[in-house]
Amino acid sequence: MTNPAPAALRSKEAELRAAFWDQVATFPNGFKIRDCIQCGTCTGSCPVAHAMDITPREIVALFRAGFLEDILRSRSIWICASCYACTVRCPQGIRVTDSVYALKRLASAKGIFPRSFPAHALSEAFVGNIHSFGRNWELWFGLKYYLSTNPVGLLSPNIQKFALRMLKRKRLGLKPARIHGMKEVRAIIKKAQSMGGL
Repeated sequence: MTNPAPAALRSKEAELRAAFWDQVATFPNGFKIRDCIQCGTCTGSCPVAHAMDITPREIVALFRAGFLEDILRSRSIWICASCYACTVRCPQGIRVTDSVYALKRLASAKGIFPRSFPAHALSEAFVGNIHSFGRNWELWFGLKYYLSTNPVGLLSPNIQKFALRMLKRKRLGLKPARIHGMKEVRAIIKKAQSMGGL
């Protein structure tokens, strides 16, 4: 499939664009993103558009203009609520949510993240927990997030008070509980990764 792209793309942009099309090829009708008519239905349907620095409609416009790296550095792809309202309501049948996930995978693969919004670290910590324990272990999840983004934050009295309250209420386990069937969970994760997911 050929890639209609703005003339004279920078080499890095061209590389990112090719990698994005590879991601889009992993789900049915992914290339329909080219059919966007810029109506704004996706943005109007999005429950978290108010918190995004680039709306879903603007993501497509920036992509067409050759600013894929700017999209990957935005908070928007990490804020997506995965509700699929944009996809359901799109008059062109574009799989907007799946395209946002393709952008997340591309950002993770290329190490391009928002400078002051480390949401990707939450995603990585969560997927790591699922792979290790088959479920989320909240204590390790919080520790991994803070160790990768703001280790000094662990010394915050507010964080320590919060952790103690959670421990007292038995909402924060000191030991991870593993699920039965870890082999199967890991097989599912491995298959999803081989298909371009996670």
